[in-house]
Amino acid sequence: MKKLMFGLFAGIGISLAVGAAEMDYGLTPQAVAPDVYAFIGKTEDFDTTNGGNIVNTGFIVARDGVIVVDTGPSLRYGRQMREAITRVTSKPIVMVINTHHHPDHFLGNQAFADLPIASLAEIQKGIVTEGNAFAENLFRMSGDWMSGTEVVAPTQTLVAGTQTIGGRRVRVMALDGHTGADLALVDETSGVLFAGDLVFDHRAPTTPHADVDHWQSSLAILEATMLKGEVKVLVPGHGPVSRDTAAIGWTRDWLVWLTGSLREAADLGLDMNDTLTRPMPQKYQNIPLARIEYRRSVSRLYPKIEAAVLR
Repeated sequence: MKKLMFGLFAGIGISLAVGAAEMDYGLTPQAVAPDVYAFIGKTEDFDTTNGGNIVNTGFIVARDGVIVVDTGPSLRYGRQMREAITRVTSKPIVMVINTHHHPDHFLGNQAFADLPIASLAEIQKGIVTEGNAFAENLFRMSGDWMSGTEVVAPTQTLVAGTQTIGGRRVRVMALDGHTGADLALVDETSGVLFAGDLVFDHRAPTTPHADVDHWQSSLAILEATMLKGEVKVLVPGHGPVSRDTAAIGWTRDWLVWLTGSLREAADLGLDMNDTLTRPMPQKYQNIPLARIEYRRSVSRLYPKIEAAVLR
């Protein structure tokens, strides 16, 4: 992968919100089940204060070693995550798994480059083709927190099904909808589901690569898995850990409202500017990033919906 140009803004007087010595993500492992931990990020957008710590990552302490799920937004995050894991266990890391190709979930891979890193084949392809552009954009948003970060793509391919990693039975679910390929991971011992960004809880979902119909189908699969009792704890990509299907329902409801609102705007013949200014339901007005993500979603999703209505 090519070296990112982190000197991009040198000499043009941009002052960062934090100094290098203060760039501590404060990663604290939260036990969500026996031998399963999560690092819970802020429900914010990327900026130079949080350094991109807006994502949930985690790890499973298996019999023979540790399984890491997602690695965060930067080399610095990955290094601090790796150090935080050593405060919980002295077991070696046996595998790193990426749930999808969005940068806050894989740019910490570099800190684990000496280890097996795995994903679905399409996730690997997305990281290879889009990773550098993502990383450069994150540098513009998060500044020196990203210093030294390079894209490291997975080198091992996972397929759907149950397998043993580090002596632990885990189930890989090959889904899509938030992106073209979304991996969800079920730890069969604890019943913890790492859902990646298929699930957001009380943080407006992002949609840069979304196929909403497919996303809804994936949510139905995850919900059915929970209702059958195969999952007891859900770790979403963003938002708090939950022990029921409410977070799945929250994500579904947002997507239903979003697409319904955009179809209604298209039926009314509104242009994009008018659609951007439509009122938001009261229940979403205080949700973090609701207005921002709505505006982003209009720019990404509305042209296709408008074209379908005009046929």
